[in-house]
Amino acid sequence: MGALMCVDVDDDAGSEETVENGGEMTVEEVLESEIRNSKENGDGVVRWLELEDLGLDDNTFLSLNLSTKFPDLVALSLCGNKLENEEKLVQEVTKFKNLKALWLNNNPVLEKSDDGMEDAILRGCPKLEIYNSSFTRNFGLWALGFCADVYGKDNPGSGHQVDLALQSVTSLDLSSRCIHNLINKAFSPFEMPNLSHLNIRGNPIEENSVGDLFGILKAFYCLQSLEVDIPGSLGENAVEILESLPTLSSLNGVDASKILETEKHVVDSMLQPRLPEWTAEEPLADRVLNAMWLYLMTYRLADEEKLDETPVWYVMDELGSALRHSDEPNFRVAPFLFMPEGTLASAVSYSILWPTQNVKKGDECTRDYLFGIGEDKQRSARLTAWFYTPQNYFIQEYEKHHNKLQLKRLPSMPVKSSTTSGVHCSDGSALRVYTDIPQVEEFLTRPEFVITNEPKDADIIWTSMQVDEEMKKAVGITDQQYVNQFPFEACLVMKHHLADTIQKAQGSPGWLQPTYNLETHLSQLIGDYCLRKRDGLNNLWILKPWNMARTIDTTVTDNLSAIIRLMETGPKICQKYIEHPALFKGKKFDLRYIVLVRSINPLEIFLSDVFWARLANNPYSLEKHSLFEYETHFTVMNYGRRLNHMNTPEFVREFEKEHQVKWLDIHQRVKSMIRSVFESAAAIHPGMHDPKSRAMYGVDVMLDGLFQPKLLEVTYCPDCMRACKYDTEAIFGGGEVVRGRDFFNFVFGCLFLNESIHVNQL
Repeated sequence: MGALMCVDVDDDAGSEETVENGGEMTVEEVLESEIRNSKENGDGVVRWLELEDLGLDDNTFLSLNLSTKFPDLVALSLCGNKLENEEKLVQEVTKFKNLKALWLNNNPVLEKSDDGMEDAILRGCPKLEIYNSSFTRNFGLWALGFCADVYGKDNPGSGHQVDLALQSVTSLDLSSRCIHNLINKAFSPFEMPNLSHLNIRGNPIEENSVGDLFGILKAFYCLQSLEVDIPGSLGENAVEILESLPTLSSLNGVDASKILETEKHVVDSMLQPRLPEWTAEEPLADRVLNAMWLYLMTYRLADEEKLDETPVWYVMDELGSALRHSDEPNFRVAPFLFMPEGTLASAVSYSILWPTQNVKKGDECTRDYLFGIGEDKQRSARLTAWFYTPQNYFIQEYEKHHNKLQLKRLPSMPVKSSTTSGVHCSDGSALRVYTDIPQVEEFLTRPEFVITNEPKDADIIWTSMQVDEEMKKAVGITDQQYVNQFPFEACLVMKHHLADTIQKAQGSPGWLQPTYNLETHLSQLIGDYCLRKRDGLNNLWILKPWNMARTIDTTVTDNLSAIIRLMETGPKICQKYIEHPALFKGKKFDLRYIVLVRSINPLEIFLSDVFWARLANNPYSLEKHSLFEYETHFTVMNYGRRLNHMNTPEFVREFEKEHQVKWLDIHQRVKSMIRSVFESAAAIHPGMHDPKSRAMYGVDVMLDGLFQPKLLEVTYCPDCMRACKYDTEAIFGGGEVVRGRDFFNFVFGCLFLNESIHVNQL
């Protein structure tokens, strides 16, 4: 890995002279040398004096009587000494009435002083233009000339001379000079008519409007290259900057035509690479796990039998991992699997590297970390995985998003008595049900319903498959048959649509954790992450694929690079992790509720008396290593793991006893939340309503440490194995027994016969 070194010429000027003279010099030797040089090479007047890293204390500094010896000083550097007394320092330096620049960096006095010392110095040195590397409000031609390398130790200029030295300046670096106001008669095309490159990064320039700044810069008719913070003093859009300054051919080191072509909003050619970060007490394994996201590559393997195959992450060898990023790379890298026996088990993996441009000996080999990903897929934001990108831009994007959500508040819909008619055959015969779900086929035993194997003959289609137009045509389903799906129900059952639906209707309700669709709102997520990090808040997030169940490809992490890189394995949402959930005997749990929907307009929804807790197997922990332990942080154990089922009444009794709470209070909050979810869908997607639709959904809920419900997800055609397998008791009402084998009997009774046995209308 290469190392990057930055040198501040303001602070370290003069160090070469020390080396040339064979070691450290005393202050007396430095003064004698400066006097001698001024006589030999100039007019005998010392105008530039550097007394750096000489161990000067306050008394020694006063004893030098510099103002008497060097009354015409233009620049004085006292960096790296031991000056502590503010009063003595101000008294001495304000004797230099022609002083243009003063550097006091790395002296104890700066740590102790407030703005009062600076104000006193500026009052006593009215011509001072540079103070501790920052421009003062008096900056003018001399300060600009210093930054343009016109003025310096060899040519300090004179406090009295006025010349046209800046007329030949073509490049001006004003970066990080703490400039608040750029409207200045010295900063003009009259003084610098040939200026073609300008760097104003790192300056607030908050006293000028964007329009005023564009007006100033437009006057520099030779200006071709500009470096500026984006977002910053010229706004937050690179395209708008280029459109306002048409003479520019380069913005932040990137060709203007390329920016306009790709419509990049944030452009920065000077992004600093992210380096692994860790704390002293962090174990080595955790350090490696955090750092690996800077180097990992990935691919997915899938066949007809394993469509949800886990992604493969790998690290290239030393050569491959050393390839740095470039927007204009000269090489490409791709994984290659050689299967000598034609089977995956025999595969040998390689990384293939090949040139995409002509290269010659000595050229650096580079690759595009985001090959094929343009701004339409958030390229600039995704570079944050490897580089330090402008935080201010992302924070502004987050704040705009957050403020927009705060304006959303959907009024609650009134609960009306059911008006939906029951379903009956005209001849009084049983309703024919086609299903591909074994539990329905086994446990739907009511005489009002009969199972049929032919979809086209059924009155009711109850299937786990999506019933779209193609399927209807293939099996002969008509619009007169009832189906256990609502149109546009993806607004509930696909995680990114669910979040979008709720946010459009409710904004940011307390029962929905902050949620971002990474395919569209990565910038906002990065801004939220940066603010939390700045404020010392928990930054643990959970990433969930849009449309996968059973926690497939789901990850919990606090690593921003990991969050962004995991986008490469498929579209996901990123949701703030509930780091302090309510626990049951020290273990995490969530709740599966069953919701029955008869109608969207008017909204008729019912909550089943049957719900159950799903328990993690391991004690809950926030230790970093535990984030990789499925049975610590996840609760779905139905598929190949040890299932720790507890009867719901027993769970409720023990939970109330452990936490000294009333489950009735929790239940009321859960009911209110679930109603709000379906109200949101009905309001934002009125097209969901279909008189031939009836459906059952699973709603997964978690309780936080204050026993407030949090929505996890809504599931279409939920797995009801537990509901059918275990008898239970209704938690509220008379506490009557609910037999598992009757579960689908009362579900179908509610949805199609307008019954309300073992359900409650929400």
